[in-house]
Amino acid sequence: MDNATPETFDVSPPRVLAPLSMIALVGLLPLGIMLYAILDSAQGPLKTLYALLPPIGFVLVMLPVLLWLMHRRAVTLDGSMLHVRAAMYAKRVAVAELDLERARTVNLDEHTELRPGWRSNGYATIGYTAGHYRMRNNLGSAFCLLTQRQRVLWLPLRNGKQHILLSLERPQVLLDALRAASAT
Repeated sequence: MDNATPETFDVSPPRVLAPLSMIALVGLLPLGIMLYAILDSAQGPLKTLYALLPPIGFVLVMLPVLLWLMHRRAVTLDGSMLHVRAAMYAKRVAVAELDLERARTVNLDEHTELRPGWRSNGYATIGYTAGHYRMRNNLGSAFCLLTQRQRVLWLPLRNGKQHILLSLERPQVLLDALRAASAT
């Protein structure tokens, strides 16, 4: 494989429910609660509005940032290094560190043991999971870029306690490229 030209692999787009749930949970819900507090205030709506301006501003700034981060996703293979970008997280791993004999495409609805469990440093909403998670059943940790659960490339690392989970349009293409890179 040519080190000068990294190969890019298409990440499955998240369902429309992912950004809608982000808008509802991070935008509409807190703003609705603050609006209720303003209108129901015993101190007067104007005084309460001034007190709530910083959190309102925070919500209005954070919502577009979180929506933008949801679109920051990429998987590339550059020679013998796999690069994954997921929201504000990134993972670089040498192909030699991957256990490609065990790696495969899975449906997480059927292989529930491979689903991410507790978030250790991640970003998630309905239909979108990115970052670092603890695996279920004491399987270790996983770096995730999940936008759907049906075609997920499971890449265990040789150390047995780390995994990479990727939602790709064509997961077998990346797996074949990784195997070819490990053979060289």
